[in-house]
Amino acid sequence: MGKVFDRGGTRDRAPAVPALSAVNDTSPSESPAAVLPRELPPHPAHRAAWDSARAWAVLLIVTIASLVIDLGSKSVAFERVHDAPVVVRRADVMAVSAGNPRNVATLVPRHDPVVVVPKVLEFTLVLNPGAVFGMGPGQRWFFITFTAVALGFGVWMFGRWTGPRDAAAHVGLGLLIGGGLGNLYDRLIYGCVRDFLHPLPGVRFPFGWRPFGGKGEVWPYVSNVADLFLLVGIGMLVVFLWRKDTSPSETERRGRSGASGS
Repeated sequence: MGKVFDRGGTRDRAPAVPALSAVNDTSPSESPAAVLPRELPPHPAHRAAWDSARAWAVLLIVTIASLVIDLGSKSVAFERVHDAPVVVRRADVMAVSAGNPRNVATLVPRHDPVVVVPKVLEFTLVLNPGAVFGMGPGQRWFFITFTAVALGFGVWMFGRWTGPRDAAAHVGLGLLIGGGLGNLYDRLIYGCVRDFLHPLPGVRFPFGWRPFGGKGEVWPYVSNVADLFLLVGIGMLVVFLWRKDTSPSETERRGRSGASGS
C-alpha cells in the first residue's frame, strides 16, 4: 500500500483504478474471441443422407422407375417378340432345370430375332438360369441371397457414404437397387431371369480373335434392362467414389476456412 504525507500524518492511499476506457480499449486482434477456434456449420455435402428428404426422394423415385421399366419391358418382349406370347411358368422351369439348368432355354420356342438396328441391337428371347451374362447356371438360391445382401449394402452405402447433395450417387444407387430387384423378382417368381436384349449381334473381333469363345462375337450375351441399369449404376458409383477421394476432406475445408478468416 502506498503512503502519502498529510498535515495530520500519514494515511493509506487506495490503489489507482485504471480507467474503464483503458480496460475496454483492446484491439480486435487482442480480443479473446479472436483466439478461439471458429466453429463452422457442417457442410451439407458432408452430412449423412439419412435425414434428407430430397435424397430419399431421388433414391426411391429412381429405384421404382427402374424396377417398373425393367419388369414392363420384359413383359412386353415376351408377349410380342415371338409370333405368340411366350408364357414362363415356374413349375416348368423347376422341372426342366432339375437335370440340367441350361435346359431352361428349351422352354422358349425358336423364333427369328426382331432387328431394331442392324448390327447394333436385336430382341431375342432367352431364359437365363444364372446371373448376369449367364454365369453360374443353377445357383438360384445363391444369387437370391447375394442379391439381397447387395441390396442391403446399397441402402447402407446410401446413408453412410453419401450426403444430401450427392444426387448422382443417389441415382446410381437407385439404378443398382432397381435393377437388382428386377432380376430378384424374376428368380423368385419364375425361377430364372427373362432376357431379350442382344447388343452388337453378329459383330465379331478381327483376325479371328475369340476372347469369349464361340463365334468370336464382341458381345455374345443376351441380357435385359435390369442388367443395363446395373452396369450404368456401377459406373456412376465408381466416378462418384473417385471424385470423393480426390476432393478436399471436411477437415481440410475447415482448416482452409479458418485460415482465410484469421
